[in-house]
Amino acid sequence: MSESNRAGFEFRGINHLALVCRNMARTVEFYRDILGMPLIKTLNLPDGKGQHFFFDAGNDTSIAFFWFPEAPEAQPGVVQASRGGGVSAHGSMNHLAIDVAPEHLELYRQRLVDAGIEVTPVVNHDDSPRTISPEVNATTFVRSIYFHDPDGIRLELAAWARPFTPEDAAAPAVDVDRREAATA
Repeated sequence: MSESNRAGFEFRGINHLALVCRNMARTVEFYRDILGMPLIKTLNLPDGKGQHFFFDAGNDTSIAFFWFPEAPEAQPGVVQASRGGGVSAHGSMNHLAIDVAPEHLELYRQRLVDAGIEVTPVVNHDDSPRTISPEVNATTFVRSIYFHDPDGIRLELAAWARPFTPEDAAAPAVDVDRREAATA
């Protein structure tokens, strides 16, 4: 599924993704107690400027959260901090997909439902014109369920359905400056 890095870096995967939450205690309750991700590191930022907590997401990856007392409220469309980092809005991203084993997807969906979490039915992402189908087919590449954390961050539990081939990466990228497709 991965390709060697031509620039000479040897990436091993995602170390952590850092998000911003409104209430760290509520975030710990959701990620640790409902999703079962162990809390592995906690930091109080200097001078009372907030907290930074890390949750184990499996396979040496983690999801981290900042809590900033002065963070602005969620603003859909505001997606990143200023250059160099710093405070950003609550829930500032599209979604976070967490890899799960295909055989556990339905079970995990039911656990979320049992915990009172609103969750989508299983979505079969495929190569059809609509990009989803009601059933698994030969072009289904990932199966997913979607739900939200307490800050409105959209989460996905995703299970790969098949290996990728070179044809899976053949679509040209759109170059908005030229308003035409450019090859990758």
